Amino acid sequence: MTPESAVGVGPWQGNLPAGGQWDPELLANGDRRNVVDGYRYWNHEAIVADLDSKRHNFHVAIENWQHDLNIGSVVRCANAFMAKEVHIIGRRRWNRRGAMVTDRYQHVRHHPTVEEFVNWASAEGLAVIGIDNFPDSVPLETYDLPRDCVLVFGQEGPGLTDQVHRSAQATLSIAQFGSTRSINASAAAAIAMHAWLRRHVFGQRV
Repeated sequence: MTPESAVGVGPWQGNLPAGGQWDPELLANGDRRNVVDGYRYWNHEAIVADLDSKRHNFHVAIENWQHDLNIGSVVRCANAFMAKEVHIIGRRRWNRRGAMVTDRYQHVRHHPTVEEFVNWASAEGLAVIGIDNFPDSVPLETYDLPRDCVLVFGQEGPGLTDQVHRSAQATLSIAQFGSTRSINASAAAAIAMHAWLRRHVFGQRV
């Protein structure tokens, strides 16, 4: 890898900074991680602690009954949009490749059953909001997303299970204009998360 194409930054130049967030090894050898510039040379624990102080009120959940390959991408988006937590419903094991190491910075919780997940959400005071194209779905674009909620996405292909559909406060659909009847689960997750940000970070009312 040439210096021009290297990712990140090289060794720290000048007097070393003071503070517990700095990683001595990264300061000495450079920081080639996929992190924003504000976290360069910080140790992992300090980055997670800083993120925890800023995380948003929404959670993201995805059903995992068939080892869905989209989960990694959903986790990556959740990290980018600073979701409070990601919840895996069903199988514990999931393909981390699409997460691009962002799962190290994002809290991920496992629920073996839908019932356990729904009970957890109720105890936390979170509205369960499903994202799928059902006959009774209402448009995401005109729905006032609650601040404290968990956005739930189904398995790629079959979509949300009936149990999640019945348990949701509302099920929302994403407007589409082409020939396909559905979009990729990770793409839908990114759209829904950003809709929450527009409503509760940027104050854009529907």
